[in-house]
Parts: sequence; C-alpha cells; structure tokens
Amino acid sequence: MSDNWVLTSNLPVERETRQILWHRREGAWTAAVMAVEGRGLRRWNRAGARRKLRGEKMGQSLEKRGGAGLRDDNRRSPHSAVQVEGKITSGGEMKEKIADEVKSTLDGIIADSLTVTAPVQTLSKVEGDTLQLTCEVSRTTMQHTHLSVGWYLRSPEEATAPPQELVTLSRDFVLRSGGPYRQRMAAGDLRLDKTSATSYRLTIHKLQPMDQGLLYCQAAEWIQDADGSWFAMTRKQSEKTQLRIQPTDRDFSIQVNTERRSFTAGEPLELRCTIEAQNVPERFFSVSWVFSSSPVAVVGPSAVPVLGPDYVAREAAGHITVRKESPNVHLLKLQHLRPDDAGKYICRVTEREKTPTGDFIDRSKRSRNVQITVLPLKSNITIALSINSSEVLEGDAVQLTCSVQSTTGPLSVVWHRTDKQAIVPPEELASVDRDGTVWHSPAYRERSSYGEIRVEKMRADTFLLSLYNALPGDEGQYRCVATEWFQTGTEPELTWEKIGEKSATKTVTVKTVESSFSVSASSRTPSVTFGDSFDLLCLVKPRHNPRVPTSVTWRFMPAGPEAEDEEQGEFKDLVTFTREGTLQWGEQLLGLGTRTTVDRSHSNTNFRLSVTRAGRREAGKYQCSAILWRRNYDNSWSRVANRTSNLLGISVLQPESKLRVQKTNQSQVYPEDSRVRINCTIASQTSHDSQHAVLWYVRRATGSEADELLLRIERSGAFEYGAYADEERLRRRVQAERLSPRSYVLTLNRAESSDSGTYYCLVEEWLSDPDGAWYRLSREASGLTQVLVRQPEVRLQVEELESNVTVEESDSIRLGCSIPSQSSRDSRFSVSWYVEHSLDVDEDVDEDEDGQLGEDEGKQECVFSIGHDAVFGNGNCSPREEAGPASRLQFERMASDQYSLTIQGARPTDAGRYYCHVEEWLLNPRNAWYRLATNNSGFTIVNVLQQVSTMHTVVCSNESLFYFVFFYPFPIFGILLIALLLVRYKGRSSSKSQEGKNGAPLLWIKEPHLSYSPTCLDPPALSLHPGSVD
Repeated sequence: MSDNWVLTSNLPVERETRQILWHRREGAWTAAVMAVEGRGLRRWNRAGARRKLRGEKMGQSLEKRGGAGLRDDNRRSPHSAVQVEGKITSGGEMKEKIADEVKSTLDGIIADSLTVTAPVQTLSKVEGDTLQLTCEVSRTTMQHTHLSVGWYLRSPEEATAPPQELVTLSRDFVLRSGGPYRQRMAAGDLRLDKTSATSYRLTIHKLQPMDQGLLYCQAAEWIQDADGSWFAMTRKQSEKTQLRIQPTDRDFSIQVNTERRSFTAGEPLELRCTIEAQNVPERFFSVSWVFSSSPVAVVGPSAVPVLGPDYVAREAAGHITVRKESPNVHLLKLQHLRPDDAGKYICRVTEREKTPTGDFIDRSKRSRNVQITVLPLKSNITIALSINSSEVLEGDAVQLTCSVQSTTGPLSVVWHRTDKQAIVPPEELASVDRDGTVWHSPAYRERSSYGEIRVEKMRADTFLLSLYNALPGDEGQYRCVATEWFQTGTEPELTWEKIGEKSATKTVTVKTVESSFSVSASSRTPSVTFGDSFDLLCLVKPRHNPRVPTSVTWRFMPAGPEAEDEEQGEFKDLVTFTREGTLQWGEQLLGLGTRTTVDRSHSNTNFRLSVTRAGRREAGKYQCSAILWRRNYDNSWSRVANRTSNLLGISVLQPESKLRVQKTNQSQVYPEDSRVRINCTIASQTSHDSQHAVLWYVRRATGSEADELLLRIERSGAFEYGAYADEERLRRRVQAERLSPRSYVLTLNRAESSDSGTYYCLVEEWLSDPDGAWYRLSREASGLTQVLVRQPEVRLQVEELESNVTVEESDSIRLGCSIPSQSSRDSRFSVSWYVEHSLDVDEDVDEDEDGQLGEDEGKQECVFSIGHDAVFGNGNCSPREEAGPASRLQFERMASDQYSLTIQGARPTDAGRYYCHVEEWLLNPRNAWYRLATNNSGFTIVNVLQQVSTMHTVVCSNESLFYFVFFYPFPIFGILLIALLLVRYKGRSSSKSQEGKNGAPLLWIKEPHLSYSPTCLDPPALSLHPGSVD
C-alpha cells in the first residue's frame, strides 16, 4: 500500500480563505481547493494537476500525516505561506513543483453563486386544506454543475431533533420523499413541481396535524470529479415558514327547515335538510328522507337520488323533486299535496369515514320530526276582467282578458253577452273546457269562421276573447264565468270535482266612425330658409280601419301676387294616398319632383309631406283633404264622409348669414425689398357649400378720399385687378393666394416704402338656391392690417481709430479705410479721403500755387474719391490731382469693406489730418440707387519731414530746372544726330551710284536707342545697342 501525502495552503481569494489540498493516491497527485471561510465549502479537482512524481523526496517543510484526510485549519492567517504535510519517501525536493501546481490550482477556483430564497411567512391552515410554498434557487456557475432541491420540516417542540425530509429532487432529477410521506406522495397528496427555471413549488393536499412546524427549502450544488464521483460544493437553506394546522371537528348536526307546517291540498311542500359541519365538501354524507317510518328517497355521496317504491310514480309525473342544492343542503319538494301526505317527516344523515387502516366507519344522525298538516281543498279563486278599451270605433278590435288567481286545479271558462237594455236574456258566445277545448255558440259560429271572433287560452289562468271589426250591434255587457275543478281518486279511476266558480263583467260601447271623423294639418316650421327642409303633417281621426279606410290628398297653391286672395288662388293636387294604400301623383310637382317625399304611419292616421332643399317655388299654401270609405258585404265601396283640413302657409326665406371674418387689427413692419403677407381668414360661414369672393383694399394715408381696390377674387377663382394696381404698377408685384376655402393671402413682393398703408379684405358670401341660381347673401370686412415698409436700419460703421504717421519727404503715405459694419449685405459704398491742413501748411500751399488762401480750402480739401458705381470722382469731392498715369495717388480695394489710398512722393504740403468719408448706397425695388447713410473715419495725422537742400534736391524740386537738365538735352542731341546722319546719308547717296558701280559696300547707321527716367534719382542715359551703327 502506497503512502498518502497532503499539501495544504491557506490563501485569500475574493474575501474567503481558500485551502488547497494535494492528495497522492497510487503515485498520482490530485489538487483540491476548499473554501473554509466565507459562505460555503467547495471542492474542485483539477485533472491537469495530476502528476507522477518518481524518485523525488519531499523537503524539510513536509510534515508526515497518516491517511488521506483533509486538513481544515481555519485559524491560519489568510496570508500564511504554503505549508506541506506528508510522508517522506524516496524522492527529492518538491517545493518548486508543488508551488507551480498550487498556482495552476488557484486559477480554477469556482465562485460561490448559489442563492436559495423563500418568503418569510406565518400560515394558519385547517386540517384537510391545501398548502403551496415556492422556493427560488439559482446559480451562475460557468462549470457544468447539478442542483438538488428539497423541502424539510422541523418540529418546533423538538428543536434538537433532525429535520424531517418531505420531498427532494436529487441532482439526477429523481424525486424521493421521506419515510412518513412516501404513501402521501404516492396518493398524489404531496407534490414538488418546477414551475420555471428557478422556481420550485411544494404542494401538500389534505393537511394533517403532523405537518405543523417550520418548513424550509434546502438546495445543494454538485460537481463531478474526473474520476466520475460527485461532490457537493455548497449547501444553502431558505428562510423558514411557520405553519399552524387547526384540527378538524368531525362532529356534525342536522336541521330540517320549512316555510310553514300547515298546507292546503294541492299546494307545494318544500323541506330542506341542512348539514352543519366543518369541511363538508371533503366528507362523504348520505341523506335519507323518511315519512311516517316509510322511506321517501335516499341521496348518496354521488348526489343520485333513489326513490322509495310509493313515490316512483309521483316522481315520474313530476310531482316530487329530490336534489342536492349545495354540499350541505338537500331538498325534498312535493308539488301537489294530498290529504294522505300529512304526517311526520325525518331527515337521516350518515357519514362514511375511512380510517388509516383502510376500513370504513359509518356514523348516523337523524333530525327532529317535522309534523305537516294538509287541510281539505277549498277554492279561493279571484277573477278579473280587463278590456283594451271600453269605447271603441266601428271596425276596431275589442279584446277582453279574463284572469283567474289563487287557483289550485284546472279551470273552465264561459263567455256571455247581454244587451245594454237587458231586454233579452244573456246569450253564450263561446266556452273553453278545462282541457283547453274551445266551443262557439251557433249565433257566432259564422263570424268566428271568418276570424272576426276568437277565443284563446293564453295560460292556465288567463283567457282571451277578441272581437275583430266591431259592429254597432256588438255593444253590450260581457261576462266571464270561471269554474275551478279538482281531480280525485287514483288511476285508472279518476273523477273531477267542481270546487268553486266566480264571474266578472265589462261593458263595451261601439262608436260609429263618421261621428269622430276629422282632418287637421300642422307644421312645425312655417318659415324656412333656402336649402332647409320642412314637413307637413296631416292627422286623420279616427285610426285607420281596413273595413273603413281613408283616402288622403295633399293640395298646394303657389305664393304670388295673384294668390293673395284665397278665392282668386287655385289649389292643385300634389299626391293622393288611395284607400288601397297606393300613391297617385297630381299635376303639380314640388322641387321638380325630386325633392318631395311622402309617407304615412302604420296606423294610417298620420300622412306626412316632406320637402327637402326648399326654394322659392315651394313657398305657398298647403291643404289636406280626406275621404272616408266603407266596404260593403259585396266588396263594393261607398263614400261615407269628406273632410278638409286647415290651410298651412309656408314661407321660404334666405338663410341668416353666419359669415364672420377675423377682425383682429394688426401692425406689421417690413424692411424694404422684402415680402409682405397679409392674411384674410373666414372664421365662420353660413353653409359648408358657401362660396366666397374676396376684395383687397388699401388705405394709403390718413385723410385720403377713399380706399383703393387692389384686386378682386371672384367665387369662381378669377382675378380682376383694380385701378390702383395699375396706377402704382403693382400688377407684377402683387399676388393673391387661396390657401384653403377659408384662408386667403395677399402678397406684395419687393415691398417699397410707398407700399406702406392700411390693408383689409372684404369677403362676399354666395350661396346657390335649390334651383341652382347663385345669390349674394352678405359681405363683411376683415380687421385692418397696418403695414409699414422701412428702409434698412442704418448700421454703417467706419473705423474711428486715430493714428499718427510720420514719413520722410518723397516717401509713400498709406491711408486705410475699414468698414466693420454695414446696413445690408447688398450695400455699396462711395469712399472719399479728405485732408485738413494746418494754418502754416495752408499758407505755403496757397503761396506756391495762387499766392492766395481760399476761405474753404484752408480747412479741408478732397484728396480722392470713388463712387458706389466704381467711377472715380463724384459731385461732392473734386480732387486737386486728377487721376491718371502721372498721378501720385494709388487706390486699392482689398475686400468689400477694406479700402486703401497710397500717396507716393510725399511732399511737405501733404502733411495734415486725413480721414475717409463713406457713403452707403442701396438699390431700391425699382432698381434705382439711393444713399442710405454716411459716416467718417477717425483722423490720421500725417507729418512729412523735409530733406536738406542739395543740388540733387534743388533740381528735383524745380520742375523747369528738372526738364532743362534731364529732358531737353536729349531731344536736342537727337535732332543734331539725325541732322548729321541726314547730311552724311545725302553725301554718300550722291556717291553711291559711283561706288555701287564699282561694287563698294554702303555704310548706314541705325537710330540710337535713348532710355531715360523721369525721376530725379535716375539721370537720363543714352545707350547704343549693338548693330545700331553699321
């Protein structure tokens, strides 16, 4: 047998103390990591850590320990060094190898992520109830692990006793239960269900007192080693649930109830047996009904009744009912009591209970006796006779209803009629036997065959007599006689006994139709507007009777000057409702026959004439006439009466205008050359079919004679410009739009200051009458819009920084002009430079030029100017030096807002205070330039230092001397040279022929090239280039 060695090391890992264990078994080393501090214990075997160590010995740090037990020393410091225990065999020093294995082992430590949660609660249940508890178990381990989940019960009386296992789902997904609960799980009373990925639900049916205590859930996480064995890395418990179970009282009591104990024969009897006990639905009860020691019925736990032999026939006839109304209430009902049903009734209840051994025990109890008394049958019927109307018109229907109450047996009814004068005895009309058979008397049998007399049994206690098409001879007193019967004996010997009789009477009056015949016409809208509808109602009394029908005709007389007098007008038939119910149109048609409708009510008493979209043609007087007809026995018709209604005057007016234009006054300010938009909004209109014409007006200035019409937009959308638009040349700039049926916009493009004024719109509302003709209903003006067109705001700014410049005489003077701000990006500028000379400089200038000093020139003078049109010079500035090639002034424009003027060859007279004057120009909408603003820059003080007078400066300073010295000698020299050459040329030309003849070459001289500079710094030079002289 080989020795076993254990290497232990306590290391801090994630706030826990990890213990690494090395175990040698048959020459192979296995590493295990144990968590001895923290929330649980884990073991992890690293297959890669197995090593075959041969021929090596453990160092001095190894300590011998027998067996393969694990060292669990929690008291070590978490930072202690690795310690090795074991038994030294033949080998060598292993410290370095073990350290490497420990390092690789630490890389595989598994974090504790198992969580087990269940709510803390205290539950109170009754024995036999159902309990459900849920436990949430989850983990986030990356390695392949299994879970085992179980429920345990700890008795509160025995705290030291081990918990009782209820049911557990093992890591192999096998469900097992503890010893006492195996039978209950097999019976289905104990369940463990996994309802989701992390939820486990415990269900206990039919709780018992032994289930009382502390319930909790325990879960373990398992991992498999390389050798196939399983290790529980950690176990955790949930919070505990306190369960209290109240034992069930097995006793029960019985009570029989009934509304009363004294009945009359034929009445129903209801007996209810109530079981008072706990948990009745879970128990098994049988109920037996007993009458005078004879069984009536037995109802078992399945609620199926078993009738006694004496009650089977009555149950088949529906005279007895036995049923279970609820788990604890049983009903016995006898529909028709007999005198022999009087006696004592008992309810006996038997409970069958199953013992733990599987046997059944029956316990029975009986109720108290209930004494029932059945009195002999006595008729207590009451009768009531009702009629639909005691006075009816001829041809209407008479309905008599005979209602009998408080009946116990079947009824028979006989109908009688007595004349009003009671001269003749009552005559029988018809009768209804107790089995529902109807019999008519001979005098009324013929009318009944045609359906004019009808007798019905509506219900067992309700009878109906109907007389259709009542005649004057049907007047009189009607009597209903009801007789109650009772059946005695048993089959097949049954007899009927008369136990009571009652009667009731009603008087019927039949009114002739002609006496109540009348016609009237009415209208709710005597005045309507164009396009509206009106209804005319003709009311005919009495109601329509098929035997006495009515024909109705609507007549019309148009409104007009000739129809003011009723006698002069003539009514024409519009439409007729014939007695057969058909329509017949007359000669006069309203609304071209398309806007007129007629209808009548179901009773044929209301005849309506409706006109839609009324116009001028529908105005006038209307009348309704009716004719009463009677149908004879030979199916012929006779005219009984004729009635005419009152006159109805209908006026058709134009609708009241609801046109409303928004009247909000506004004030708008626009810059010049912008777009001006003026809105005209219609807030409301009379009809959704309204059309509008819009007129735009402008009021120029206060005190103007009249508002000017800009343009008119017709309802059809056509445009028409006013005279003002032509005068002001606005046709090209004015624009009108219709954004929607109620929104209009007037737009002025490239607005000018002359467009300022007050604008408004005038809206005309047009409607189409039902005949298609358009008419103007109203007109209304909008609010005023004050429009002010301004020139752009002046924002011209010229840099006002002052500076001093000192230059020497003959140097250049550079003057800048910067415009940091302008009123518009389209602005153009006219720039001028001015200079103000000091008094002594001005005197020198005047003495050099004119010998006088001008009054205005002594203050300032224009140096240079360029207009907005890029033309040098303008009317306000006349420079002393004209622009040209010989000018000392050089102008530059570096940018749109940067200008520069350079004065070359500075002179003492150029000294002074310089500034630039800027004028801002804009182009108005009519393409004409106008000056918007002016501004001056800051002063630039220029000082010119004079040079010392030398021959060079004297010559350069005097223009006449300069030309005499540097310019005049050259032309003179050139002239002399040319004269010399001409003399020489003529002399040679005279001898040329002679020399030419002799073949001698000619000698000629080219014109010499003269180059000179106009400045005093470069003296004139005469240069002869090669080839100039041959």
